Amino acid sequence: MTEEYRRAAGAARFIKQCIEDTGSLCVVTGSGLEGILDNFKVIDRIAYSRIPHLKETTFHRGEFIVLEYRGKRFCALQGRLHYYEAYTSKEVAFPIRILSLLGIREIIMTNAAGGLNEDYDAGDIAMVSDHINLLPDNPLRGPNDNRFGVRFPDMSEVYPLRIRNKISELASDLNIKLRHGVYVSFQGPSLETPAEYKFLHTIGADMVGMSTVPEVIVAKHCGMRIAVFSVISNVCYPPERIKPTTVDDVIATAGKAVVPLRTLIEEVIQRNLMGSDS
Repeated sequence: MTEEYRRAAGAARFIKQCIEDTGSLCVVTGSGLEGILDNFKVIDRIAYSRIPHLKETTFHRGEFIVLEYRGKRFCALQGRLHYYEAYTSKEVAFPIRILSLLGIREIIMTNAAGGLNEDYDAGDIAMVSDHINLLPDNPLRGPNDNRFGVRFPDMSEVYPLRIRNKISELASDLNIKLRHGVYVSFQGPSLETPAEYKFLHTIGADMVGMSTVPEVIVAKHCGMRIAVFSVISNVCYPPERIKPTTVDDVIATAGKAVVPLRTLIEEVIQRNLMGSDS
């Protein structure tokens, strides 16, 4: 048994002792997006600080929450760990390992991101179709435990087209404008320079953030079905549209997209669009 598996199993065992049924789907909230959970009934919550082997957040609220919506039970990670908090990519993605041992098979992640696509505006919601990992680490580096997944997981369709098409149709039915694009993960915590924005745009990225990719890699390794939504918090390309940005600006702009994103996620859950048979 690898140390990572032992720790994840211990954390999952603790959660199961507190909450017997966590459902099979998890929602992860990004910066400024905690409000996407507001309409759900809270069954129970556990602070990250209580869960064995799980690191504490230093920027986001850190809670494992079990919720219900119209009779459907699921869980949420309210807040996440980041590489810039001096955690390794493996530590950042460790909550996903715990989820896998709780029986979570579907995951919806959200984040706030800078827009690198000329057509994007602040406040837009974009569904991630692919990603680029520019963090100096991969969460799968080191010994592999086959109980999590294979040593060399295929990454050709991390964000299943079937799921993205279903969600796109739903967004259109709900009259919610939904962009699509490639997300690139940067180290942070400093925001990128204009030259870096230009570079990221040139290599094919539509949005840039400081999270998500390590978690997605591990979710894919564990065989989960994945959907990711980015809220465009600030415009980063072309250079003449760049304006000085603070973290408070990012959070405030992300917050303005909470209502349509919450509506979309509610319907995705209600219609079981993440499920294998949908």
